[in-house]
Amino acid sequence: MSAPTPPRPEPARLSPADVLRTGGSGLRSRPMRVFLSALGIAIGIAAVIGVVGISTSSQEELNRKLAALGTNLLTAAPGKTFDGGATHLPDAAVDMVRGIDGVASVSAIGKTGAKAYRNDHVPRAETGGISVYAARTDLPETVAVDVVDGRWLDAATERHPAVVLGWKTAQRLGVFEAGPEAQVWLGGRWFTVVGLLAAGELAPELDSAALIGWPAAGKELGFDGHATTIYTRVDDASVTDVQEILGATVNPQNPNEVTVSRPSDALAAKQAADDALSGLLLGLGAVALLVGGIGVANTMVISVLERRAEIGLRRSLGATRGQIRTQFLCESLLLSAIGGVGGVALGIAVTAGYAGYQGWPTVVPPWAMAGGVGATLLIGALAGFYPAVRAARLPPTEALAAT
Repeated sequence: MSAPTPPRPEPARLSPADVLRTGGSGLRSRPMRVFLSALGIAIGIAAVIGVVGISTSSQEELNRKLAALGTNLLTAAPGKTFDGGATHLPDAAVDMVRGIDGVASVSAIGKTGAKAYRNDHVPRAETGGISVYAARTDLPETVAVDVVDGRWLDAATERHPAVVLGWKTAQRLGVFEAGPEAQVWLGGRWFTVVGLLAAGELAPELDSAALIGWPAAGKELGFDGHATTIYTRVDDASVTDVQEILGATVNPQNPNEVTVSRPSDALAAKQAADDALSGLLLGLGAVALLVGGIGVANTMVISVLERRAEIGLRRSLGATRGQIRTQFLCESLLLSAIGGVGGVALGIAVTAGYAGYQGWPTVVPPWAMAGGVGATLLIGALAGFYPAVRAARLPPTEALAAT
């Protein structure tokens, strides 16, 4: 009888810890190459995380501003006639708007023909883009603009040559403090600066304005009394309803000659434009990520070529093709993971630095961080697949002969 055939030896199985240890040793033997390859991945991920984080932080800042300023402010202004001529709002427009259900407060400004100058020696043509408006005493409460120095017009000062300057106007005129000694040349006479305004997020036209009392504008500047912008603060639940009838209420005879707008929509439109730019930057980040993936693939291909002797020795000692393939695929994943984690950390740091500089809250969505690491692992798997397969297909004799 023939001797029984001995059982074929089973290859040893590698535990996950053994796979990680073997893959890590391959990376530790080439630290500089690993660093440069991981850096490419990190730059791509940092770009993506930074763009998403900065965009999200900007959106959060916008939401915070809108929450403070309110999205319930509507404005009404005179439009154009059918033949393109100028029109104006009726004298009773403000009172008519005040009677609408759901209106919390109403105020208005009226543009005068006067100009403001630092002193009476400035040439008349050098206006600096400053407009002079008649303003009502309840304007700050309706528009939600703050007085940063001095005080707003009241029942006493609105009848006298007193003026409140928007922040851009104050800078152009070189007025940094309100008080009896701060005076500007306005409409051919001196006006005392009684207050300085903060930036108006919902009413940017006030930033480049000089605002005087309604009675003083008529007495000192010959103002005709017609409002050029009516600001209407509405209950949140009534914004849409009031917006639909505001034009007809302001000018019942010619409602089509009234322009009604919602200033918060302009801020939202600006955010949409920023989002379009963010999409472009995300595309650039994806390109950087692709370049980083190519760097990982290049590193792994070179690693296979340089380590043919190691591959041949391991195959001769019983390592299977699957184990060789797993080893090199693990190295690629580890290399990408290092770059991904570093890129996420760098992206968070960039977002925090930029948001802090702008005075925004720092917000990085968790999905962006998880997606960044997940993307690097996917890139690592794709970049390491071919080198891993190539390493597994090397015959032991050929690999050992390479030494």
